[in-house]
Amino acid sequence: MQNTQKIAKASSSTRNVLMFLIPSLLGILLFMTPVMINGGFTIPIAVLAKSLLAVLGNSAPVVVTTIILVSAIGSVFALAFKPRFIMNSTFLSGLLLATPVWLTVRMLGAAFVLMAFFGFGPEHVIGGATGGFVLGDLLPTLLSVFVFAGLFLPLLTNFGLLELIGTFMTRIMRPLFGLPGRSAVDCASSWLGDGSVAILMSSKQYEQGYYTEREAAVVGTTFSVVSISFSLVVIAQVGLEHMFVPFYLTVCLAGFVAAIVVPRLPPLCWKKNTLVNGEEKCLEHEALPEGETLFSHGVKTAITRASKIRSLSDVLKEGLENAADMVFGVLPVVMAIGTSALIIAEYTPIFTILGMPFVPLLELLQIPEAVAASETMLVGIADMFIPAVLAANIDNEMTRFVVATLSVTQLIYMSEVGALLLGSKIPVKAWELVMIFILRTLVTLPVIAGVAHLIF
Repeated sequence: MQNTQKIAKASSSTRNVLMFLIPSLLGILLFMTPVMINGGFTIPIAVLAKSLLAVLGNSAPVVVTTIILVSAIGSVFALAFKPRFIMNSTFLSGLLLATPVWLTVRMLGAAFVLMAFFGFGPEHVIGGATGGFVLGDLLPTLLSVFVFAGLFLPLLTNFGLLELIGTFMTRIMRPLFGLPGRSAVDCASSWLGDGSVAILMSSKQYEQGYYTEREAAVVGTTFSVVSISFSLVVIAQVGLEHMFVPFYLTVCLAGFVAAIVVPRLPPLCWKKNTLVNGEEKCLEHEALPEGETLFSHGVKTAITRASKIRSLSDVLKEGLENAADMVFGVLPVVMAIGTSALIIAEYTPIFTILGMPFVPLLELLQIPEAVAASETMLVGIADMFIPAVLAANIDNEMTRFVVATLSVTQLIYMSEVGALLLGSKIPVKAWELVMIFILRTLVTLPVIAGVAHLIF
């Protein structure tokens, strides 16, 4: 009898170790392993996304338009009739039962996508720089990323990898940023691949009770960084691709400073340190138990997490729900808010006027062509690429360098990241994102200017 129990225990232990190792290694491969494609680094999940995008081809806008319409019509149907199959389903009710504000956003997204797809309505809405860009370029890319990122995200979150890395990184992330060590995985995934992946991860970690309200807001607004590959596109737009290495090192330095300073200022410092269920988070579990090393404790907690997985079909179901939640919940928000922000940037002088107070600051920092540079300071909140487009017409290389670097470190642009944050479960409001954007601008600009003076 004892031999049978020993064999069963050993078998269970082996099963738990393999349940931790195999999915976690697959998750590292897909989300965190750099691969060289066409002369640039990316991650396999981004390669899969681009492959899906290539398969969809010209039908991608059709798919996106259908999804946004189904989301809007489904929300109206659910709120009007409250059918039992929706009300009794946690997933469907969470997906379709929108508040009046978010229902309005979904309806606006549906109106914009119909106009952009069929080419009717004001040019302001359907133009190639506004609704046409969001529908034709941005949303298909997000769709392809969401499908694979959502589907495979449980490989990172459910099998113990975050527990292992979190144990090692807590001693760095907690003192510097006030964050759990597991948040380092979010940062690595976005840095190597796509910021939308980090937002999806942060949202799920908050929903599952691993992040507090403050931690989720800080990770989502601070570590959903622009990928290396897209940063290269930005510096190339201003004609300084030969300076990519100093450019990206400056981005990292300025981003590091912002990650330390901005979370300690309002509105992020006002966020509660409570979990999604309203309970206070206990930090005692992050302490290293007596008699254990970092490695032994990390492995132990990772295997304990993996042992809780009873059915791989449940994990697959969770992955499918992740993907559906982002696709049907976030794409309409990006269409509505992203298009609105681009309309304001393209057809009104608002951002030019708002940028005027930056002229004295730019002159104080001795940035050449301060007036021209000031027009790019706040326009990045509409879309990160707009400042680089405007800066291409500036003659001075140093000024173009500063504008390009700042546009990447500002991080919160409403055509994608801002809309993704608002559409996710991460507890941030639109006015808070605007404040964070301005704070990041004020904190990183002196750092960037200082480095620029050393380089030029």
